[in-house]
Amino acid sequence: MRAATNTEYGTPDVLRVTETDRPQPGPGEVLVEVHAAAVTQGDRRLRAADFPGVSAVFGRLLFGLFRPRHSVGGTMFSGRVVAVGSDVTRFSVGDEVFGGVDRGAYAEYVVVSEDGAIADKPEVLDHAEAAAIPYGAGTALTFLRDMAKVQPGERVLVVGATGGVGRMAVQIARHLGAHVTAVGSRDAELVRALGADDFIDYTAEDFTARDERWDVIFDTTEGDHFRSFRGSLTETGRYLSLYMTPRLLVQMAFTALRGGRRAMTGVAMGSTEGMEDLRELVEIGAVRPVVAERFPLDRIADAHRALEGRLPGDVVIEMRPRSEERSAIRAVA
Repeated sequence: MRAATNTEYGTPDVLRVTETDRPQPGPGEVLVEVHAAAVTQGDRRLRAADFPGVSAVFGRLLFGLFRPRHSVGGTMFSGRVVAVGSDVTRFSVGDEVFGGVDRGAYAEYVVVSEDGAIADKPEVLDHAEAAAIPYGAGTALTFLRDMAKVQPGERVLVVGATGGVGRMAVQIARHLGAHVTAVGSRDAELVRALGADDFIDYTAEDFTARDERWDVIFDTTEGDHFRSFRGSLTETGRYLSLYMTPRLLVQMAFTALRGGRRAMTGVAMGSTEGMEDLRELVEIGAVRPVVAERFPLDRIADAHRALEGRLPGDVVIEMRPRSEERSAIRAVA
């Protein structure tokens, strides 16, 4: 099978499309023919060994000290089950699925545990759109619903609202019943269409100078800004950051003990339950993907370069052109 590999850390040019062995499902596993794989900021960091905050130390130890321990990258996918291992009960050959894996989605086939972060693909999405859901939406759901426990009527401010996680955070905060303020420098109309009640262009205005307070500030930008943003929180407000720094961990522990305004961070881990939740959110119209660019697998390096630009949406690799998918659907019908 074809797969995009990188045997060294570096720029998008380290990515190559090569032939490799097709994996086989073991007990409790399914083999998925990948139709599309999202290109995420997490994938970019793994390719470049750009591990932020405290993860800079153990990132290399976990993923490879001098070169990637696993050459096939990619973590978010959508496709069709083509084989199942023994004891599999959740899925059958022919099922269309989407989900996440630790590695290996930049390939024509990937093996996934049936108890892993995988679920039936929402029928309203094509494969590229489905592949774009788990990374941003899964992260936003974990932080806003599970960590911050956003309640109807609360005021939520999303910093970095035009990024992959930020776009989903706006939609999920709105779904949870919050009044949503988005902070960014572009794509104001898109973010408003996704559910933002207000948009602040940070290049023209500092939101911390406003006489406003928010119950939750979800900061998707790099670094931690709790001390800078603390004054914009309500007395029981929660500051959430995607980036786990030593200082933020200390602030998190201190504010948990003291009470009042809280600093919070964590890691969003994929799960069966989480994927089922995302599928339901898509099907009820609470979240939708925004795909800006689609690339064939042969252009994986270009896809990573596009991700590093300022696209108004997600970047996705399509293993099979949509024309082939439509032909396959007609043939089955």
